[in-house]
Amino acid sequence: MAQELAALITRRGGHPILAPALQEVLEEPASIRPAVEALLKGDVFAVFFLTGVGARTFIEMAEALGFGEEILTSLRKTMVICRGPKPVAVLHSRGVPVTLTAPEPHTVEALLSALEDCPWDFRGKVVLLQHYGERKEDLTVWLEARGARVQEISPYRWALPRDLEPLRRAIQILVAGEADAVCFTSRPQVVHLFQVAGELNLLDQLKDALSNHVVVAALGPVCTRALEERGVKPHVVPEHGKLGHLVVTLERFFRERQEGVVKKWDTSR
Repeated sequence: MAQELAALITRRGGHPILAPALQEVLEEPASIRPAVEALLKGDVFAVFFLTGVGARTFIEMAEALGFGEEILTSLRKTMVICRGPKPVAVLHSRGVPVTLTAPEPHTVEALLSALEDCPWDFRGKVVLLQHYGERKEDLTVWLEARGARVQEISPYRWALPRDLEPLRRAIQILVAGEADAVCFTSRPQVVHLFQVAGELNLLDQLKDALSNHVVVAALGPVCTRALEERGVKPHVVPEHGKLGHLVVTLERFFRERQEGVVKKWDTSR
Protein backbone atom coordinates (compact mmCIF):
# COMPACT_ATOMS: atom_id res chain seq x y z
CA MET A 1 0.00 0.00 0.00
CA ALA A 2 3.03 2.29 -0.37
CA GLN A 3 1.64 4.29 -3.28
CA GLU A 4 -1.72 4.72 -1.55
CA LEU A 5 -0.05 6.02 1.61
CA ALA A 6 2.18 8.36 -0.39
CA ALA A 7 -0.85 9.73 -2.24
CA LEU A 8 -2.67 10.43 1.03
CA ILE A 9 0.33 12.32 2.39
CA THR A 10 0.82 14.28 -0.82
CA ARG A 11 -2.81 15.39 -0.89
CA ARG A 12 -2.30 16.95 2.53
CA GLY A 13 0.80 18.85 1.46
CA GLY A 14 3.44 16.42 2.68
CA HIS A 15 6.47 15.13 0.81
CA PRO A 16 6.66 11.34 1.11
CA ILE A 17 9.89 9.39 0.79
CA LEU A 18 9.17 5.74 0.01
CA ALA A 19 11.46 3.19 1.64
CA PRO A 20 10.22 -0.40 1.19
CA ALA A 21 11.17 -2.44 4.26
CA LEU A 22 9.80 -5.86 3.31
CA GLN A 23 8.65 -8.14 0.56
CA GLU A 24 6.23 -11.05 0.62
CA VAL A 25 7.81 -14.25 -0.64
CA LEU A 26 5.28 -16.81 -1.84
CA GLU A 27 5.87 -20.48 -1.06
CA GLU A 28 5.43 -23.27 -3.58
CA PRO A 29 1.84 -24.56 -4.04
CA ALA A 30 3.00 -28.05 -3.03
CA SER A 31 3.58 -26.75 0.52
CA ILE A 32 -0.17 -26.52 1.12
CA ARG A 33 -1.16 -29.80 -0.56
CA PRO A 34 -1.74 -31.68 2.76
CA ALA A 35 -4.06 -28.90 3.94
CA VAL A 36 -5.93 -28.87 0.63
CA GLU A 37 -6.36 -32.65 0.69
CA ALA A 38 -7.65 -32.54 4.28
CA LEU A 39 -10.23 -29.92 3.29
CA LEU A 40 -11.35 -31.84 0.22
CA LYS A 41 -11.86 -35.00 2.32
CA GLY A 42 -13.99 -33.09 4.81
CA ASP A 43 -11.58 -33.74 7.67
CA VAL A 44 -11.23 -30.08 8.71
CA PHE A 45 -13.38 -28.61 11.48
CA ALA A 46 -12.29 -24.97 11.06
CA VAL A 47 -9.98 -22.80 8.99
CA PHE A 48 -8.34 -19.68 10.38
CA PHE A 49 -7.36 -16.99 7.85
CA LEU A 50 -5.32 -14.22 9.46
CA THR A 51 -4.67 -12.01 6.42
CA GLY A 52 -6.23 -11.15 3.10
CA VAL A 53 -3.01 -12.01 1.26
CA GLY A 54 -2.93 -15.37 2.99
CA ALA A 55 -6.52 -16.20 2.09
CA ARG A 56 -6.09 -15.15 -1.53
CA THR A 57 -2.74 -16.95 -1.89
CA PHE A 58 -4.09 -20.15 -0.35
CA ILE A 59 -6.97 -20.22 -2.85
CA GLU A 60 -4.66 -19.39 -5.77
CA MET A 61 -2.24 -22.13 -4.73
CA ALA A 62 -5.13 -24.61 -4.58
CA GLU A 63 -6.08 -23.50 -8.10
CA ALA A 64 -2.49 -24.10 -9.23
CA LEU A 65 -2.76 -27.62 -7.84
CA GLY A 66 -5.91 -28.14 -9.91
CA PHE A 67 -8.45 -27.83 -7.08
CA GLY A 68 -9.84 -24.32 -7.57
CA GLU A 69 -13.59 -24.95 -7.51
CA GLU A 70 -13.27 -27.92 -5.19
CA ILE A 71 -11.46 -25.90 -2.53
CA LEU A 72 -14.10 -23.16 -2.61
CA THR A 73 -16.86 -25.75 -2.27
CA SER A 74 -15.06 -27.29 0.72
CA LEU A 75 -14.51 -23.91 2.38
CA ARG A 76 -18.22 -23.12 2.03
CA LYS A 77 -18.96 -26.26 4.06
CA THR A 78 -16.34 -25.53 6.74
CA MET A 79 -16.32 -23.10 9.64
CA VAL A 80 -14.12 -20.15 8.60
CA ILE A 81 -12.66 -17.75 11.15
CA CYS A 82 -10.89 -14.50 10.20
CA ARG A 83 -8.70 -12.05 12.08
CA GLY A 84 -9.94 -8.97 10.24
CA PRO A 85 -11.90 -7.52 7.31
CA LYS A 86 -9.28 -8.15 4.62
CA PRO A 87 -9.55 -11.96 4.54
CA VAL A 88 -13.32 -11.58 4.92
CA ALA A 89 -13.42 -9.48 1.74
CA VAL A 90 -11.35 -12.05 -0.17
CA LEU A 91 -13.55 -14.92 0.93
CA HIS A 92 -16.85 -13.12 0.39
CA SER A 93 -15.76 -12.24 -3.15
CA ARG A 94 -15.54 -15.97 -3.79
CA GLY A 95 -18.81 -16.85 -2.12
CA VAL A 96 -17.28 -18.25 1.07
CA PRO A 97 -19.17 -17.31 4.26
CA VAL A 98 -17.25 -16.37 7.41
CA THR A 99 -18.40 -17.63 10.81
CA LEU A 100 -16.40 -15.33 13.09
CA THR A 101 -14.31 -12.18 12.65
CA ALA A 102 -12.23 -10.62 15.42
CA PRO A 103 -13.40 -7.16 16.52
CA GLU A 104 -11.19 -4.10 16.23
CA PRO A 105 -8.27 -3.70 16.39
CA HIS A 106 -8.31 -7.08 14.57
CA THR A 107 -5.29 -8.49 16.39
CA VAL A 108 -4.61 -12.10 17.35
CA GLU A 109 -5.36 -11.04 20.93
CA ALA A 110 -8.78 -9.72 19.87
CA LEU A 111 -9.46 -12.96 18.03
CA LEU A 112 -8.52 -15.04 21.08
CA SER A 113 -10.84 -12.94 23.22
CA ALA A 114 -13.70 -13.49 20.78
CA LEU A 115 -13.02 -17.24 20.71
CA GLU A 116 -13.28 -17.42 24.49
CA ASP A 117 -16.97 -16.52 24.17
CA CYS A 118 -17.69 -19.21 21.58
CA PRO A 119 -19.13 -22.63 22.47
CA TRP A 120 -17.14 -24.67 19.95
CA ASP A 121 -15.44 -27.85 21.11
CA PHE A 122 -12.04 -28.20 19.40
CA ARG A 123 -11.08 -31.47 21.07
CA GLY A 124 -9.72 -33.93 18.53
CA LYS A 125 -10.70 -31.65 15.64
CA VAL A 126 -8.41 -30.74 12.73
CA VAL A 127 -7.91 -26.99 12.45
CA LEU A 128 -6.08 -25.26 9.60
CA LEU A 129 -4.24 -22.14 10.73
CA GLN A 130 -2.85 -19.72 8.15
CA HIS A 131 0.17 -17.89 9.48
CA TYR A 132 1.39 -14.67 7.91
CA GLY A 133 5.04 -13.84 7.57
CA GLU A 134 5.94 -15.38 10.91
CA ARG A 135 4.41 -18.03 13.14
CA LYS A 136 1.65 -16.78 15.47
CA GLU A 137 2.43 -19.03 18.39
CA ASP A 138 -0.23 -17.64 20.76
CA LEU A 139 -3.07 -18.87 18.56
CA THR A 140 -1.47 -22.27 18.03
CA VAL A 141 -0.95 -22.70 21.78
CA TRP A 142 -4.55 -21.67 22.50
CA LEU A 143 -5.96 -24.18 20.02
CA GLU A 144 -3.71 -27.04 21.12
CA ALA A 145 -4.56 -26.36 24.76
CA ARG A 146 -8.18 -27.04 23.81
CA GLY A 147 -7.32 -30.32 22.15
CA ALA A 148 -7.27 -29.19 18.51
CA ARG A 149 -5.02 -30.90 15.99
CA VAL A 150 -3.51 -27.79 14.41
CA GLN A 151 -2.25 -28.00 10.85
CA GLU A 152 -0.25 -24.85 10.17
CA ILE A 153 0.01 -23.36 6.69
CA SER A 154 2.22 -20.46 5.61
CA PRO A 155 1.45 -19.46 2.01
CA TYR A 156 3.98 -16.63 2.24
CA ARG A 157 6.73 -15.25 4.43
CA TRP A 158 8.30 -11.87 4.99
CA ALA A 159 11.80 -11.07 3.80
CA LEU A 160 13.95 -8.01 3.35
CA PRO A 161 13.43 -6.27 0.00
CA ARG A 162 15.84 -7.26 -2.75
CA ASP A 163 17.01 -3.65 -3.09
CA LEU A 164 18.05 -2.35 0.33
CA GLU A 165 19.31 1.03 -0.86
CA PRO A 166 16.01 2.93 -0.29
CA LEU A 167 15.83 1.55 3.25
CA ARG A 168 19.47 2.40 3.96
CA ARG A 169 18.92 5.88 2.57
CA ALA A 170 15.85 6.31 4.79
CA ILE A 171 17.87 5.38 7.87
CA GLN A 172 20.49 7.98 6.95
CA ILE A 173 17.75 10.60 6.50
CA LEU A 174 16.21 9.76 9.88
CA VAL A 175 19.53 9.80 11.70
CA ALA A 176 20.47 13.12 10.11
CA GLY A 177 17.19 14.67 11.27
CA GLU A 178 16.11 15.42 7.71
CA ALA A 179 12.62 13.94 8.10
CA ASP A 180 9.74 15.36 10.11
CA ALA A 181 7.91 12.06 10.54
CA VAL A 182 8.10 8.36 9.80
CA CYS A 183 5.09 6.07 9.30
CA PHE A 184 5.08 2.36 10.17
CA THR A 185 2.17 0.20 9.04
CA SER A 186 3.31 -3.28 10.13
CA ARG A 187 5.55 -5.10 12.58
CA PRO A 188 8.05 -6.49 10.00
CA GLN A 189 8.79 -2.95 8.80
CA VAL A 190 9.98 -2.11 12.30
CA VAL A 191 11.97 -5.34 12.61
CA HIS A 192 13.71 -4.85 9.26
CA LEU A 193 14.43 -1.15 9.79
CA PHE A 194 16.22 -1.88 13.05
CA GLN A 195 17.99 -4.89 11.54
CA VAL A 196 19.42 -2.86 8.68
CA ALA A 197 20.29 0.03 11.03
CA GLY A 198 22.28 -2.46 13.11
CA GLU A 199 24.13 -3.65 10.02
CA LEU A 200 25.01 0.01 9.32
CA ASN A 201 26.17 0.51 12.94
CA LEU A 202 23.49 3.18 13.33
CA LEU A 203 21.18 1.46 15.79
CA ASP A 204 21.74 3.84 18.72
CA GLN A 205 21.49 6.87 16.45
CA LEU A 206 18.24 5.56 14.98
CA LYS A 207 16.70 5.01 18.42
CA ASP A 208 17.69 8.53 19.45
CA ALA A 209 16.23 10.01 16.26
CA LEU A 210 12.92 8.17 16.64
CA SER A 211 12.66 9.15 20.30
CA ASN A 212 13.74 12.77 20.15
CA HIS A 213 13.85 14.21 16.64
CA VAL A 214 11.28 12.54 14.37
CA VAL A 215 7.53 12.13 14.90
CA VAL A 216 6.77 8.40 14.84
CA ALA A 217 3.36 7.25 13.59
CA ALA A 218 2.36 3.60 14.01
CA LEU A 219 -0.66 1.78 12.62
CA GLY A 220 -2.22 -0.53 15.17
CA PRO A 221 -1.20 -2.15 18.45
CA VAL A 222 1.06 -4.83 16.96
CA CYS A 223 3.16 -2.24 15.14
CA THR A 224 3.17 -0.04 18.25
CA ARG A 225 4.34 -2.92 20.42
CA ALA A 226 7.19 -3.72 18.01
CA LEU A 227 8.48 -0.16 18.40
CA GLU A 228 8.07 -0.14 22.17
CA GLU A 229 10.00 -3.40 22.42
CA ARG A 230 12.88 -1.51 20.83
CA GLY A 231 12.66 1.46 23.18
CA VAL A 232 10.61 3.76 20.94
CA LYS A 233 7.16 5.02 21.96
CA PRO A 234 5.15 6.26 18.95
CA HIS A 235 3.85 9.82 19.08
CA VAL A 236 0.87 9.07 16.83
CA VAL A 237 -1.33 5.96 16.94
CA PRO A 238 -4.75 6.28 15.25
CA GLU A 239 -7.85 4.76 16.83
CA HIS A 240 -8.65 2.80 13.68
CA GLY A 241 -6.20 0.65 11.75
CA LYS A 242 -6.54 2.22 8.32
CA LEU A 243 -4.10 4.29 6.28
CA GLY A 244 -6.46 7.25 6.05
CA HIS A 245 -6.82 7.41 9.82
CA LEU A 246 -3.04 7.22 10.20
CA VAL A 247 -2.45 10.22 7.94
CA VAL A 248 -5.30 12.27 9.39
CA THR A 249 -4.10 11.61 12.95
CA LEU A 250 -0.53 12.51 12.01
CA GLU A 251 -1.71 15.74 10.37
CA ARG A 252 -3.71 16.61 13.48
CA PHE A 253 -0.66 16.00 15.68
CA PHE A 254 1.41 18.48 13.64
CA ARG A 255 -1.41 21.04 13.69
CA GLU A 256 -1.92 20.75 17.45
CA ARG A 257 1.83 20.93 18.05
CA GLN A 258 2.00 24.10 15.99
CA GLU A 259 -0.89 25.55 18.00
CA GLY A 260 0.79 24.57 21.26
CA VAL A 261 -1.88 22.05 22.17
CA VAL A 262 0.71 19.27 22.49
CA LYS A 263 4.39 19.44 23.32
CA LYS A 264 6.91 18.91 20.57
CA TRP A 265 7.59 15.24 21.43
CA ASP A 266 4.47 14.40 23.39
CA THR A 267 3.87 10.63 23.49
CA SER A 268 1.21 10.65 26.17
CA ARG A 269 -1.77 10.83 23.79
